[in-house]
Amino acid sequence: MRRRMLIGRTWVVGVLGAALPMFALAAGTLSDAWDDEGFNCRVLEDQASPETAEGWYERSLWANHCYIMQARAVRISNDGVRTLALSHDIKEGVEREVARFLDGPRWVYERRGRIGRSGWAEPGQSVPASPSAMMEQVSEHYELSLGEEERIAGRKTVRLDIEPLDSMRYGHRLWLDKATGLPLKQMLVRHDGRVLETFQMTDLERPELYDGRIMLDDLRPPPETDWEPAWLPDGYAVQPIILSDDSQEDGGGHRLFSDGLSTLSVFVEPLQEGDDSLAPGMHRLGISYAAVRHVELDGGTMQVIALGELPPRVLLKVAEQINWPSASEDDDAS
Repeated sequence: MRRRMLIGRTWVVGVLGAALPMFALAAGTLSDAWDDEGFNCRVLEDQASPETAEGWYERSLWANHCYIMQARAVRISNDGVRTLALSHDIKEGVEREVARFLDGPRWVYERRGRIGRSGWAEPGQSVPASPSAMMEQVSEHYELSLGEEERIAGRKTVRLDIEPLDSMRYGHRLWLDKATGLPLKQMLVRHDGRVLETFQMTDLERPELYDGRIMLDDLRPPPETDWEPAWLPDGYAVQPIILSDDSQEDGGGHRLFSDGLSTLSVFVEPLQEGDDSLAPGMHRLGISYAAVRHVELDGGTMQVIALGELPPRVLLKVAEQINWPSASEDDDAS
C-alpha cells in the first residue's frame, strides 16, 4: 500500500505540473538574476515582453515561482474531466501551493518549499537554480516556436509550441498569459498529433507579483544507493529530490529524472510474502504509464517501477535496465 500511495502522489505532481506555479526575456537575462540567496521576483516587473519562444518559456519558469494567485482549472484526459481549485502563496521567501480536486475522489496536493536546484552537490560545488538549467535542457531536446495569440480564462495569451526532436518524449502546447507569463493552458501531444491531456485554467484571480526574494533550496549531496539506471533517454538528468520513504534502508528508493519539461520516476522496493505488489508489465494511470518488473536478486525479489508521461516503450526499456553493481541478478527476472 505504501508504494501505491507514493506512486499516486507522484502522478498528481506530474498532472498538476503545468497548472500549479512550478517554477527569464532573452535567454540568460533572467537566468543571471539569481544567486545563492534566491531570486528577486521584482526583476520580472522590469522586463519587457519576450520576443522569442525561448524567452517566453524562460519567463514562465520564473513567473510560476513568483506570482501569488488563486485559480480554477479543468483537466481533460482519457479518464474523464476533473475540476480543481489551485492556490499559490509565498511567505518569507518560501512557497506554498495547494491543489484540490473538486469532483470525483478526494485529492489534496500541498507543497511547501523553495526554488529547486538542478542536481546534487558535491562538497565545494555550485549548482544552478532549476529554471536556469531547465532552459538549457529543453533547447537541446525540443524545438520551440510561437503560435497565434488567443484568449484563455478572459486573458490574452501567447501560444508556445514545443516539439520533441526524437521519439523518446511527447510534445507540448502552452498558452502563456501575456501579462504575467503564467501558463493558463497546456496540452500533451503524441507524435501523431493526438492530444493526450488538456489542462486549462478557467479563472485566474488577480495574480500578484511577490515583492521580495524566493529562496533557493539547500545544496544536497547525492545519497548512497544500491541500484542505478543503466539506460535513460538522452537529456534526462537526476533531480535532487528525496521523498519521505523508508524503502531506502532496504535497498530500494525513488529517483526522479527530468529533461527540463517532462519527468520520469523510478521506484525500487523489496517485496516480501503478502506484500501488495503490481503485476509485471504495463499499467495505465490516467495519461501516464507505469512499467513494472520483478527482479530476483540475491535470494529476494525487488519490484521496479518506471513511471511518467513518456511513450510506454521508453518506460519499459528503463525498467528493464536497472543495475545492482554489488549484487547478482538471477536469470528468471520478469
